[in-house]
Amino acid sequence: MRTYAIGDIHGHLELLRAAHELIARDDAAHSGGGTLVHVGDLLDRGPDSRGVVDYLLRGQAEGRPWIVLKGNHDRFLPRFVREPGWIDPGLASGRHWLDHPSLGAAETLGSYGVEIRDHARTLAEVSRAVPEAHLHWLDALPLWHLAPQALFVHAGIRPGIDLARQTEHDLVWIRKGFLDDAGDHGLLVVHGHSPVERVTHFGNRLAIDTGAAYGGPLSVVVFDETGLHLLSEAGREPIPAP
Repeated sequence: MRTYAIGDIHGHLELLRAAHELIARDDAAHSGGGTLVHVGDLLDRGPDSRGVVDYLLRGQAEGRPWIVLKGNHDRFLPRFVREPGWIDPGLASGRHWLDHPSLGAAETLGSYGVEIRDHARTLAEVSRAVPEAHLHWLDALPLWHLAPQALFVHAGIRPGIDLARQTEHDLVWIRKGFLDDAGDHGLLVVHGHSPVERVTHFGNRLAIDTGAAYGGPLSVVVFDETGLHLLSEAGREPIPAP
């Protein structure tokens, strides 16, 4: 079984398309049939969150073997519409999505043609401009994907807790307690959320968010019977375990 994984996208549709082209070429060169996992954070900060949602939603509807996981940033938009006053408990600042300039609400809403004003007027415009199909799809995104090679999740897991008992908050937000844990999780955990300069294997986890939100690349990895590789225009580069 061949499984590809893409790191945090953050509204960068052109980077996503380029990553998919790399995967399509590699998959065709290895007899096809691969599955593609996106580890979440589709929205915010980049220029075309709407385009990213349209593209992935349409691809799934057409039967593409694309698994799209939920990241913490993928909760902000639908929760704003359903519960306008909601503040994500994972935000240390305690500030609302619309009021936190570094979260990327302005960029996401701008891709739908909405300018941030006061909360009431912004909500009215968002309710008009954002398709219900987008909100429903974002709400329904799964939190993890289990494959023979690894567990794929946005942020990580709470060590020592069964997968069925993991909380959504940990799966989309966790850092402390996961990043600093060197224990065996039973299988490799592939995650984004916490940016690294390059895809890094830590022994029990593989970090694949290489900072597309901040001008970095959108990285792609592939697992198959030959091992674990970073995928680029130059081809496959083995990713050794430490």
